[in-house]
Amino acid sequence: MADLRLDRIAVLTGGSVAQGDPALRFRAFGLDSRQTAAGQLFFAVVARRDGHDFVAEAAARGAAGAVVSRDVDPPDGRFALLKVADTVAALQALARGVLAERPREVVGITGSAGKTTTKDFTAALLATRYDVLKTEGNFNNHLGLALSLLRLEPGQDAAVLEMGMSAPGEIRRLTGIAPPDVAVITNVHPVHLEFLKTLEAVAAAKAEILEGLKPGGTAVLNGDDPFTARIAPVWSGRTIRFGLAPGCDIRAENIRSLGYDGFAFDIVYGGERHGVRFPFLAETAIFNLLAALGAARALELPWDGLRPAVEALRPASHRGRPHHLARGIVLIDDSYNSNPRALEAALRSYGRLPARRRIAVLGDMLELGEAAPAYHELAGERAAREGWDILAAVGPLAARTAAGARRAGMDPAALHAFATSEEAAPAVLALLRDGDLVLVKGSRGIRTEIVVDAILAAPKET
Repeated sequence: MADLRLDRIAVLTGGSVAQGDPALRFRAFGLDSRQTAAGQLFFAVVARRDGHDFVAEAAARGAAGAVVSRDVDPPDGRFALLKVADTVAALQALARGVLAERPREVVGITGSAGKTTTKDFTAALLATRYDVLKTEGNFNNHLGLALSLLRLEPGQDAAVLEMGMSAPGEIRRLTGIAPPDVAVITNVHPVHLEFLKTLEAVAAAKAEILEGLKPGGTAVLNGDDPFTARIAPVWSGRTIRFGLAPGCDIRAENIRSLGYDGFAFDIVYGGERHGVRFPFLAETAIFNLLAALGAARALELPWDGLRPAVEALRPASHRGRPHHLARGIVLIDDSYNSNPRALEAALRSYGRLPARRRIAVLGDMLELGEAAPAYHELAGERAAREGWDILAAVGPLAARTAAGARRAGMDPAALHAFATSEEAAPAVLALLRDGDLVLVKGSRGIRTEIVVDAILAAPKET
């Protein structure tokens, strides 16, 4: 964690100490009064709720001070108050100042899908040389990224930062806080269409990370993605391309499925070919690995040091992790999120695994705008054409997903639609038979992890 005196925080944020000892030190920072830690500096951010209304609660939970943009009644005379013009801008300025205090390698990662997995892979690979900070979970917006940077320890010499967006200008704002030395764009897929309308607009918003690259930095781009190729000219500096195409600098060749053991393939890295085994069940994870290797190559990390880290990678919770259960049932928990391209890849990859029956539990894909019904019907069609035996669709558009599967030839008796994950969970449990493969995938707002938890908690005889 950053270790800063109150008067130093005032300098970095452009604020003034309104109350408290200027020498008081802070090592913990937050903006949720419910999660306040002892001695924390609380930022009274004005968003959906006004953080100024919760300063007293934060103090009661142990906060030692607060950053405010208007007058509040201090809990007591020892409680520190720092007055700023804008608490969000102050939080970002403080994070920017902490990052700038000493030289660090910064890797920024954006894209429509695979950001979090690529971030985790990149951090693991860079840890072979650096002491690495990475953003926690999906802390990838202007608040989460700033809070992550305030966790920087003095010895950490690299930061791997996920940079998300749902509107133009958001990534530009993030690179203003943390200009990257290496910028990774995983892909450009149909996400956030509710706000951005077209794939061209999504691509333009992702390209902002290239505008924010430091002079002399490196762009790591998906060489197989046509929209990423279109935005590449935004950056005229060093570029590393990853993918399967022969022209990619970092690429995978001779990919072979090992069933439930994942994949084996050759990696071309630094012009040399290296065979690896990769215990992930979805082909999309291979692209996440290639993107992470692109970042490692940008920082000149040698393959010999990377190999043990590559071989130690494992699926994270809710991101394609398989659970081998009683009665030969295999549950693939991919419930963290979903979009049309990621779902297509999941249905294809997991649908090729051996099983007596294949059950797809598909939650709605959110933020697709006017195209949402068509995308859900297409998802149902793909489930049928990839050979899934049973479809349990969940969410407001579940009927459209089921309609697509029916149109593609799936037996109507094998189609089920549920309004919520709470409704779906017991019904899916009742469907399970010996030797089934169950995929659970959906956008976070549909909470398909409820179905996952129900299956994992079920008695063995179920």
